[in-house]
Amino acid sequence: MRPFILAAAVAALAGCAGLPAATAGGLVDVAVIDRATGERLAVHHHRGKRYVAGTPGRKYAVYVANRSAGRVLAVMSVDGINVVTGETAAASQSGYVLAPGQSYEVAGWRKSMREIAAFYFTALPDSYAARTDRPHNIGVIGIAVFDEARPPRPAAIPRPEPFDGPRSGRERPAESRTERSAAGESSADAAETVGASAAAGKRADARRQREEKLGTGHGEQEWSAVRYTEFRRASSAPVETVTIYYDSYGNLVARGVIRRAPPPPGGPDPFPGSRFAPDPWG
Repeated sequence: MRPFILAAAVAALAGCAGLPAATAGGLVDVAVIDRATGERLAVHHHRGKRYVAGTPGRKYAVYVANRSAGRVLAVMSVDGINVVTGETAAASQSGYVLAPGQSYEVAGWRKSMREIAAFYFTALPDSYAARTDRPHNIGVIGIAVFDEARPPRPAAIPRPEPFDGPRSGRERPAESRTERSAAGESSADAAETVGASAAAGKRADARRQREEKLGTGHGEQEWSAVRYTEFRRASSAPVETVTIYYDSYGNLVARGVIRRAPPPPGGPDPFPGSRFAPDPWG
């Protein structure tokens, strides 16, 4: 049985207890927190996906709260990288175990059982994914949630029988067993065939877009103590997956994810009502 990380209860309670979640699922609530202000980033819905706008240079954390009656395992990835192990992310890997009702802020890449390297929004070339030659999944946060397996029921004690000799015409009951299969990788959808020139143009556009994307950096080391625990998954596949995409505000506006507020009718007002010029410093 693989050891997993148990989120420290003290750190969880000191985080964002009672904070409204950006994304509510069946088992967990999730929010992206601006650590400078302590506020959750607003979620923008676009074509069935959830987006948040990050500010370059600002530290952030991913808030996770277990709303179920049992323990859950939250395997978390940022930019396609497991935040605990640093591996290219897969749902079968290690994650954080949360007790019923517990919340926790994952604020960085785990460096040890006592330290993390802080998450912060940054330009793609400075991102941890790009600096480790894995820039293909920049701009996404994912959480795969697993229920904990319940212990098997104790076997029923057979009743004594007055005639316990050889039986005929009776089948032996099947022995109960637990099987675990490795989580499989989902197959990619078939891509449409395009002409060579069109494909080259799309690749060039994709490269330009990646250069402008916002990623997550490997920041300064901070104290964040956790401990190991044992956790047996109830299934090999997650029972819930929460996905949040992120980019800079300007990029999300340019992509149509965020709509700017329209100017007031009639344009700017040259006389909005102030009688005297106030001091610029308030």
